[in-house]
Amino acid sequence: MEAFKEKVLKAQSEGSVATLYVLAREAHELLSEDELVPFYANILELALENLTDVLGSARQMDINEVEDFATLRAIYEYAMEHYSVGKKRDASALFEVLSGLSSDKKFSEAMKIHQAGADAGMSIDAFVENVGDMDTTRNTASFYISEFKKEGLKTLQGSGS
Repeated sequence: MEAFKEKVLKAQSEGSVATLYVLAREAHELLSEDELVPFYANILELALENLTDVLGSARQMDINEVEDFATLRAIYEYAMEHYSVGKKRDASALFEVLSGLSSDKKFSEAMKIHQAGADAGMSIDAFVENVGDMDTTRNTASFYISEFKKEGLKTLQGSGS
């Protein structure tokens, strides 16, 4: 446990979201559910610090760069958490930020689709079931819903989003 704590402290001092994600498996083995909450809160806090730095420097994140990838993932998970508890406006705003944050066109377009679902008032369950192509997404091994059903996209376009 001490070795794990030292790794976490080092990652925190380096501001490495990616290293904390690597340590997540170990965290699940060593920490209780109550102890996991602050672990993931720390990932989010570091990701938001990275976001602030990126916005301040007016650069886009490169999804192929490890820290940028981990930061995008953390903020995406935060947006999806908001979406899953019904905070659609907050989720929409986060998806909008994410769509402009990454230089990866596929990721940006996917975030616009997520935003459209939230803006249309669609529940996360309906979005996942009717818009997201979860089987294809799983096959791509992306951390975000990256593939979509044509009929679901038509439904979103028809809703004015």
